[in-house]
Parts: sequence; structure tokens; C-alpha cells
Amino acid sequence: MLEAKLSRIKLLLTDCDGVLTDGGVYYGEAGEELKKFDIRDGMGVERLRNLAGVTTGIITGELSPSVIKRAEKLKITELHLGVKDKPAVFNEIIGRLGLKPEEVAFIGDDVNDLEVMKLAGVSVCPANAISFVKDVASIVCENNGGSGCFRELAEMIIAAHNGDKVHRQKNDVIALNSGIKIGPGEPCYIIAEIGINHNGSLEIAKQLIDEAVAAKATAVKFQKRTPEICVPKDQWEIMRDTPWGRMSYIDYKRKTEFGIVEYATIDQYCKKVGIDWFVSTWDVEAVDFMEQFDTPLYKLASASLTDTQLIKRILLTGKPLMLSTGMSTIKEIEDAVNLVWSFDRNYPLFIAHSTSAYPCKPEELNLRMVQTLATKYPGVPIGYSGHETGLATTVAAVTMGATFVERHFTLDRAMWGSDHAASVEPQGFQRLVRDIRDVEIAAGDGIKRVYESELGPMKRLRVNISEEYKEKSKA
Repeated sequence: MLEAKLSRIKLLLTDCDGVLTDGGVYYGEAGEELKKFDIRDGMGVERLRNLAGVTTGIITGELSPSVIKRAEKLKITELHLGVKDKPAVFNEIIGRLGLKPEEVAFIGDDVNDLEVMKLAGVSVCPANAISFVKDVASIVCENNGGSGCFRELAEMIIAAHNGDKVHRQKNDVIALNSGIKIGPGEPCYIIAEIGINHNGSLEIAKQLIDEAVAAKATAVKFQKRTPEICVPKDQWEIMRDTPWGRMSYIDYKRKTEFGIVEYATIDQYCKKVGIDWFVSTWDVEAVDFMEQFDTPLYKLASASLTDTQLIKRILLTGKPLMLSTGMSTIKEIEDAVNLVWSFDRNYPLFIAHSTSAYPCKPEELNLRMVQTLATKYPGVPIGYSGHETGLATTVAAVTMGATFVERHFTLDRAMWGSDHAASVEPQGFQRLVRDIRDVEIAAGDGIKRVYESELGPMKRLRVNISEEYKEKSKA
């Protein structure tokens, strides 16, 4: 009975404070500035829209600027702030949209939500709602407000709309929060991996970003590690010659690691020049750090494919996850994908074929794995992360179906550092992007046609010309 009710829902309305946020209020000099949202709830809004055709609206008594910003980001246009009479607003909305009460669900948590909850076809509250509200609610969620309650209901509605169907369809396309889409039929998403090739210099990082923009790359990617976690203790005090003199290995790793100041600058700089940016996170603390920024996805390095705790932490962010599969067996790839799908069968996932040799010999690139992975995981955009020295093989990966490609990027392959030798310099990256775009254009649509440019040669060279083309030749 409840599933049938949920299958009829076309609009999900929610209170904000206590449901979408943690209920905490953070004040600055100019008044209320921030409220903490759960990113899983935001993903729930998008999934409702894409998988069930259900829109979301907010009815709140607050006048919070952070709620306005969050609604803009999630493309929630049905936003009602400073509401004193929620039932009146509820009735105005359904009248304007031509909906019946049974086609609307409402989530509330406090006494000021009681009356509007009684109007909705399905009334819902979080686990930490007051007892009066729980008595009225059709559904009491297992999660608290601000801790996934909205997402929990969203998944219930999606399941009811789709029955037991698996929502992955062949040729799925994933939309990033930057507005760019990745998947079959979309332009190849070309990633210039800066990684640690900035050598700890923010100025070099900016130069690399500028060169990536000049090459018309789609994104730049960095790496984020917590050195104290990622460097084994027995290697901390090993001395190493570096451009900054002789120092311990742990101090060297700290020297090349960007912090909040550098990444805040990179965030603003990439927005200014108009290019996506994101990182490979190597530990759980690195994910916690990166959640300060609104990057479009997370990359999991090949070395981390078996790090279940790291994968689980990334999944909690709700952001698309790009798995790289170098140095991995098919079983290890299966285990990682199954871990993602056990969390959410429709989690936005990318898989990149890769071979973790720097530089990689052509005979070890095994580009047909792009097609193997596409066959094994229909509906998942498959890409290629290359570490070879040439460009042609990366272009070939695109012709074999790679929907995104990644290559290490440097100002000069002779620079000091571990990844420069297997990287592509600016002029080479420009050629790579140009060749990929030419291949995409040249691929066409597979429909045979005679082009206008062929009519002249046809008239000169053919003995017998079809009547339809005789007319075109005259024209």
C-alpha cells in the first residue's frame, strides 16, 4: 500500500532546518551565514529528478542565505523562505502545478510542520523528529535530519517508481556538477593530470592550469595525501636529495603537498579560467580535507583500488567516483565495483583502464581492456588513464570507446620529480586534444550518404550516374 502511494509521488516538499540541514546555526558578523548540509541529500535531489521524474521543493520559516545558495546549486526552483503559513503555501503550490495532494510527499520534523503533513499524500519525518510529528507521519526514517533522512526517502520513492528494475541502462551518461557530461555520445572528457608535477609550487601549478586551458583540456587533476598516513613510518627518516637540499623523505613529502591555502587558490583560479579541477585522494583524511571544496568528482588511484575504507569514505560524499584499475586483477576490480554497488546500485561510477608502469611500454597498454570493461559493465562510462610516452595510443583508446582519458601533464619532462618523464608537455597536450577532437568529428554517425563535395568527382569519373544525383550535379 505504501509503495503504491510512493509510486504516485510527483513532488517532494521538505522543511529545511532539521531535515536537509543538521539543524545547527552558524553566525558571523553579518548574521546567519552557514548551515551544514548533508551531501547525500543533495545527490538525492538529483537522483529523484533523473530516475523518477520527481521534483523537489523547500518550504521553510527561515531566511537563510545558505539555503538559497544550496537550492541554486541543486536547481530547486520551488523555494519558499520565511513562510508563516505552510498549509497555505502547500495548497498554492499544488494548485499552481495542477497536482493532487496524493501526488505530493512532505518531510517535516517539528510542530510547525504538523498541519501541512496532514495535507500531503505521504507524510515523512526523520528519526529525531519530536514525538507529535512521529504520530502523524506515514514514514519515520531510520536516519536523522541532516544525516541522510531526505536521501533515504528519495531512494524509497525511486524504488517505488521503478519497481525492482535495475536503473543502469546501456550508454548511461553522468552529469557533473560543473554542467559537463561524461559518457557515450558526449565529447571525450580530457584530463590533464598535474598530480604532484607542481613540485610544491603554486606558481608552477597555475602555469600548468593555464597551459591545460590553452590546450583545451576539460579538467586538471591533482593528488591529495596526508603524508603521515601515506608514507610508511620506516621510510620517514630516509634521507633524500631534493631541489630544496637534502632532507628526510617525510619532510620531502610534506614539502610537495598542497594545503588549504594552495587548494583554495587553485579552486578560485580554475573557476576564473573555466576548467574543471579535482583530485585523487589517497587516504580518508584527504577526503575530509577535500570536502571543503565543491569539485565535480573524486578519482581513486590504481594503488587505492583495494582500500575499502577510502572507497567507503568517498561514497559518503555522494560525488561521482572514477576508479583506476592499474596493477589490479579482474577480481579486485569486481570487488571494488561490488563495494560501490552494495552502497548504491546506481552510484555515479566511472572505470578507467590503466597499466601502472611509468612510462608504460606499448605492448603492456592492452587497450582492448577498454572494450572488455565496457562489455562487463554496461551503463558505466569507461575511460583510459595512460602512462605511455606517445600520443597515438591515447587517441586510439578514444576510438575504442574511452569516454574520458587522462595523461600526466608537465611543463618540462626534464624537470625534477618522479612523474615528469612519463608526462606530456604543453605542445604535446595541444596535439592530443586536437587529434581526439578530430577523431570524434571524423567518426560521424555511421549513416552512409553522398556529400556535396563528392558530386563534382562523381560527374567527372563515373560512367553511370543515378538519376537523383544527375539532378544534383546539374544544380
